Amino acid sequence: MTVEDSSAGAASSADAGQPGRRRWWALGAVALAVSLIIMDATIVNVALPEIIREVGLSSTQAEWMNAVYSLMFAALLLTAGRIGDLWGRRRLLLIGMVVFIAASVVAGSVADGGALIAARTVQGIGAALIMPATLSTVNAVFGGRERAIAFAVWGSTIGGMAAVGPLVGGWLTTDVSWRWAFWLNVPVGLAVLALVIWAVPETRDETAKGGLDIRGAVMSSLGMAAIVFGLIEGGRYGWWLQEDGSLSPVPVVIALGLVLMVVFVRDQLVRRRRGGVVLVDLALFGLRSFRYGSIAALVVALGEFGLLFTLPLLLQNALGYTPLGTGWLVLFLAIGTFLVSGATPQLTRRIGARAVVRTGLALEALAVGALAVTLSIDVSGVLIAVWLFVYGAGVGMATAQLTSVILADVPVAESGQASGLQSTVRQLGSSLGVAILGTLLMVSLGQATETRLAEAGVPADAAPAIVDTVRHSAGAAIPELQADPATTVAGDAAAQAMVDASKVTTGVAAGVILLGLAATLALPRTREHDESDAVEDGASAAA
Repeated sequence: MTVEDSSAGAASSADAGQPGRRRWWALGAVALAVSLIIMDATIVNVALPEIIREVGLSSTQAEWMNAVYSLMFAALLLTAGRIGDLWGRRRLLLIGMVVFIAASVVAGSVADGGALIAARTVQGIGAALIMPATLSTVNAVFGGRERAIAFAVWGSTIGGMAAVGPLVGGWLTTDVSWRWAFWLNVPVGLAVLALVIWAVPETRDETAKGGLDIRGAVMSSLGMAAIVFGLIEGGRYGWWLQEDGSLSPVPVVIALGLVLMVVFVRDQLVRRRRGGVVLVDLALFGLRSFRYGSIAALVVALGEFGLLFTLPLLLQNALGYTPLGTGWLVLFLAIGTFLVSGATPQLTRRIGARAVVRTGLALEALAVGALAVTLSIDVSGVLIAVWLFVYGAGVGMATAQLTSVILADVPVAESGQASGLQSTVRQLGSSLGVAILGTLLMVSLGQATETRLAEAGVPADAAPAIVDTVRHSAGAAIPELQADPATTVAGDAAAQAMVDASKVTTGVAAGVILLGLAATLALPRTREHDESDAVEDGASAAA
């Protein structure tokens, strides 16, 4: 997608008859819209154990419930952005919010896992329509110093609301019902609709070449879906062979997904060279700042959303926390994010955006690594809160500045395309995070449970059924095993196994974040990034 420059955006605003003072109300509307779709990516995490027990989700369905939301989000983001450029961002935002609200009503009313996954799929479609419209609107309506402030609000909203979601979900699950984790979207969504209608101007790209790259959208969507399917279903079908010895569909599907993505890339390059309409301008990856910044954004999202998926399962199923207690712990992540986000602009002017991003990623890796080392069956909640606070501080620094780092060298005419692409990369990272870390948790949980049951002296003929129950329920069966005097020993062993598996998963998440930090080391020393020119750059950005 391509976004108009600030002057064009101002013109669009004026043409739409929107008074200048309403632009801050417009920012509030798009920030609230972003809050809703980002929070919905994490709000159900704390409610997940309760949903598993009430709806009867399997561990695979639990992964799909989260991954499919981010997958549809990522798969349709660029196409939705293109549609908004051609037909109007405000219109797209309104349509997306209606779709999102309707899907939320269904998600809160379902009685089985398949219907819940279907509703989450439609929610992801609505989110994909909303997100590019919000970013493009901010870019078009604000300019100069005000644009920097608006982007800071937009960026910190993403980082903070991802952490606020678990607290809201925990409160609703404990005191009301997990279904309100979805139904809450209805009144808030209606408020967003009213604000958008009143305050948000209609903007579009009057210079954009007409047409949509439907072929590219289909290939990229199917390719990403196939890869995520393979990663999630590997534990169910086997990575190479099924239980009966036949070939598993997993390697075939993953290979098909990779082939589709290769063909997609080649098709985009050929179409661009011939002057046709493309879904993605892959030439943007020729810019080192965009290339390595996008890699960092992908792995950061992978680590963050994978951690937020697996951590509530550990806290509730093995450590005995209620959904609300889990939400309060995760709130410390949000507190760290919000506190640091407020100081990030001043810090950026002093040391530069690149240094801020690196410092944030280093804090994230330190906190997640420390969490992996200190996790135990009797770990203090205070210690967990401290590590989550440090992690949140890192998120606040890195997330708020990654967008500006990624877009630093992108030509103005390509800023919308680049913004949509980096958002797609983030959502793809979120989906892969749930798929990879979720699958790793389930595989490790099965292996660790088998080992711990043997150490506890559980009869060998009873162990396989317990292992299957624990793994299939993503650990949700552990409290029931502990509550039954006949299976208390097995339940305690499974709880310890959940801790063992979580230490592995959390350690891998820390390693993934370190990869993101390594990617930032390859960022070029442009004027925007050079620490020696940081003060001058800050003044230039504010001018």
